[in-house]
Amino acid sequence: MPSRTSEPDGRLDRHPILTFVRGRRLRFFFNDRPVYGYEGETIAAALVANGVKVFRHTEKLKRARGFFCAVGKCSSCLMIVDGRPNTMVCTEPLRDGCRVEQQTGRGRLA
Repeated sequence: MPSRTSEPDGRLDRHPILTFVRGRRLRFFFNDRPVYGYEGETIAAALVANGVKVFRHTEKLKRARGFFCAVGKCSSCLMIVDGRPNTMVCTEPLRDGCRVEQQTGRGRLA
């Protein structure tokens, strides 16, 4: 059975089938706030581990959306990454120093 690490970051560290290899620690920015993740993680995984549950809001009804399919098939995880809107952060690798922002609706080019 999967188990959570003793650290408060919410990452899984033991699994009966999968092996988790944690890369080097990376700093990135979420809504201009410094947060941390690990090399080899997706942006979404790092955000969830940092307690972020809302990734975006729908345009019309302003409904909150978060981590859902984790394979790039839905649009719940669309965020602005380094100024680029509509980035699926569930499949986007975390990069040191990247800037991630919540997005409302379809996103607009700056």
